Amino acid sequence: MALGWDDLAAASLARQFPEDPGTVAARVDAIGDMQTQTARSAFIGLGARFPGTTHAEISEAYAAGAIVRGSTIRGTVHTASPRAYTVLAEATRVGQHPRWARMLGITEEQLATLWSSIEDFAREWRTPDELRAHVDDWLGRHAPGSLAAAAAGPGRYLGFAHGALVRRPASGERWEGQGRPVYATFERTGPATLADVVSLHLAAHGPSSRQDVAWWSGMPLTAVEEGLAGLDVVEDEGPDGRAYLDLADAPPPRDLPGVRLLPEFDALLCGYDSRVRDRFVTPEHHRRLWNESNGMLLPPLLVDGRITGFWRAAGTARRRPVEVTWFARTRRPRRSELDAPVAALEAALDVTVSEVSLTREQV
Repeated sequence: MALGWDDLAAASLARQFPEDPGTVAARVDAIGDMQTQTARSAFIGLGARFPGTTHAEISEAYAAGAIVRGSTIRGTVHTASPRAYTVLAEATRVGQHPRWARMLGITEEQLATLWSSIEDFAREWRTPDELRAHVDDWLGRHAPGSLAAAAAGPGRYLGFAHGALVRRPASGERWEGQGRPVYATFERTGPATLADVVSLHLAAHGPSSRQDVAWWSGMPLTAVEEGLAGLDVVEDEGPDGRAYLDLADAPPPRDLPGVRLLPEFDALLCGYDSRVRDRFVTPEHHRRLWNESNGMLLPPLLVDGRITGFWRAAGTARRRPVEVTWFARTRRPRRSELDAPVAALEAALDVTVSEVSLTREQV
């Protein structure tokens, strides 16, 4: 069977906007993973998918360890359940560890020993400076020629960007903020395999091409193929000529009428190969939303299951305006349709929206 972009979108919406399973922890587990280098994205994303989710509920889930946040796949920050985070850590080991070894000029065996030493050191909460000092000390004793690489560019994040640690605000409060973090070793829930990595992706984002899974996970296509070998999947041709894979027990597709205010780096974009995100957004709109020079994404506006604009909540005050922009030649959201998503945003971020503006942009 040949699938169109609308077919792929409807199938993915069934995973990303499921029936409410009840608790914040169960909601996060149901949607798989959330890219949250912008910390507020977890709050906004849960509010958009499960309206009425409160700031206090999400903060309490973080504080209790029912959901966790840290640097994992592709070196980005993700929020997930402990079960899913364990799988993300395995994807990070496969996808990122060879990259770190090449960057430092050491063997993968040496790198694995360094990671183990970091995990031992971070059995209690550590600051980024403490982790950097630990890495420098280890390299000074075992690979002094790598110290310069560890001090520049991505090397500065070596101590906490390898999928084995989780982070929390140093203050212990305001989980939605970008304040100073501290890091500690993540206690995995058990072993994870490449099949688990591919299964997590398909359950949360499928149907997907092999390239989608590879981009999302940061793993090479050879690892994706190895993971697929252990799964019961169905395969159909997609609108771009690629093969699209899905789990045999995938939920039925769904429509999503109405308006949602999605977070930066939402899964409807970041779950897929950055070159082929047509199921939810046109290429020209994607270019407007994604700044390739710095990797930043504007928070998307979702209308009837399509991304057709963006929005902003300017400032950091407890009272702030919301500016909604829709792209010309797409459906204009009605002002009345913004009432529910704005209320969901207020509850999730614990803010008051002072006013809502609605403008059109030619793209």
